[in-house]
Amino acid sequence: MSAIQKIFQIYGQQYLDLYGDRMPQSHKKTIQDITQCRSGSFGTILYGCDECQTIQPVPCCCGNRHCPTCQHDKMDQWLQKQMEKLLPVHYFLLTITLPQELRDVARSHQRIVYAAMFSCAHETLRKLARDKRFIGSTRIGYLAVLHTWGSMLQYHPHLHLVIPGGAVSEKGDQWISSRQDLFIHTKPLAHIFKAKFKDAMEKAQLIEKIDPSVWKKQWIIDTQAVGKGQNSLRYLSRYVFRVAISNNRIKSIEDDAIKFTYKDREKNTWKTTKLDAMEFIRRFLQHVLPRGFMKIRHYGFLNPNSPFSIDKIRELISFIHDVIHGLLAEIPQYKKQEIKCTRCGHALKFIAFLKPPRWGPSG
Repeated sequence: MSAIQKIFQIYGQQYLDLYGDRMPQSHKKTIQDITQCRSGSFGTILYGCDECQTIQPVPCCCGNRHCPTCQHDKMDQWLQKQMEKLLPVHYFLLTITLPQELRDVARSHQRIVYAAMFSCAHETLRKLARDKRFIGSTRIGYLAVLHTWGSMLQYHPHLHLVIPGGAVSEKGDQWISSRQDLFIHTKPLAHIFKAKFKDAMEKAQLIEKIDPSVWKKQWIIDTQAVGKGQNSLRYLSRYVFRVAISNNRIKSIEDDAIKFTYKDREKNTWKTTKLDAMEFIRRFLQHVLPRGFMKIRHYGFLNPNSPFSIDKIRELISFIHDVIHGLLAEIPQYKKQEIKCTRCGHALKFIAFLKPPRWGPSG
């Protein structure tokens, strides 16, 4: 049992009793799913061992994207898939952070605000990429990921973007490379993004809920050249399928309090703090995303519907195939872990899936 699951099993019902009448359904479902993960409530898979003839039942996980147990094995698969799309160019990591003054509105209107963050970032990047001082084409491509938490589980919505350094020309017949040390300047990016985001809030009729001073301050946007794309993807993969806090950071669950470690960014050191169990659950649940909301998005030539395939773009970049294959050969291949027999250690084979009692007979 994971530490997160233990917390929800001990304190989840108490939290529901206190706040259930004003909780979003997605929060209630997250509590229920994590509490019942691998308990048999989502079905059981029967495996058999040909060596010792053992039948071994394995309870199914809940599949909730906020459950640490279910997200643990997805990182390597995702990283492998993204690595296969890498281009032989320099890469940039761009981070766009929503100011503190906007966070109450964002938390109360998550679907609207999160969607605006993605769309405004894309419109801003295309606008600046068109400028010949930077790229000279709107046909850029990148991966964007939404994160909403800080190290202490505080609400801290921001976007991470992994961007190949260049673009396909508007005619689609050549690759235009950016500078190795610069994709676009962050100052105009922050200015344009802020203006577009303000327009989005006005259209959503949320502008009156926002402190007007936020439109007069400088917004935080950071960009850095990261060399090969592997570097940024490996960094990002540690967070893409991680929930708001990992199990190994939780040090104790006792006296109705949760003790866990967090990183002090200013001093670059790890420290320990303690939260009341109800406050811990509240902070955890504020990072539960709206149902069906996509937190990972691919834009431009990295979008699956792009008319330009990765192979076509590699041809435009005019790299010899040996170099490309050499680049891909550096990527560690993901191997699906086999389920081993607990008695003799041999690989188990699938026999059947048993439905949970609540599903009833098939009709």
